Amino acid sequence: MTDPISADVLETMAAKQAITEVIYGYCRALDRMDKPAAYAVWHPDGTADYGEDIFQGTGHEFVDWVWTAHAGMSTHSHQITNVLIQVDGDRAVSEAYVTVALRTLPFGDGPDTADIFSRGRYVDLWSRRDGKWAIDQRNYITDHSVTVPNANPDPHDPRSIRGPEDLSVALFG
Repeated sequence: MTDPISADVLETMAAKQAITEVIYGYCRALDRMDKPAAYAVWHPDGTADYGEDIFQGTGHEFVDWVWTAHAGMSTHSHQITNVLIQVDGDRAVSEAYVTVALRTLPFGDGPDTADIFSRGRYVDLWSRRDGKWAIDQRNYITDHSVTVPNANPDPHDPRSIRGPEDLSVALFG
């Protein structure tokens, strides 16, 4: 016979799942260009530190900054793996590996674009306020990044849409 799962264990499992959903939702918000969903990842006073060379400021300021950068891309895709979370009551820490693939719009007089591939980690401090888990502080650490010129990029699937017309937005609401 197995012991029943305690209420503390269930609460910790629920917190880990809620935080994981926020992490995944962040990538979806960026790729579908859903700014309100991207803002919701951070508490209003949450901060984002992507390093001195990239960005340091509030989470909402980061969303505004990255929006401009992503608008200058023809496509982008973010993936999350290796999510580790430790919960202590209404506080938590997490580390999640992220891979991003970006394709620039054509530049100069020709059709040339570039593909940017970056791998790194989100090391986040979380808190639950009014029942909602969100980031208090994000530290992004770049582990590897490369930019590759691309003179003749294959077109992407026309069903991949950065906005509310994307099929997944219609299905998830």
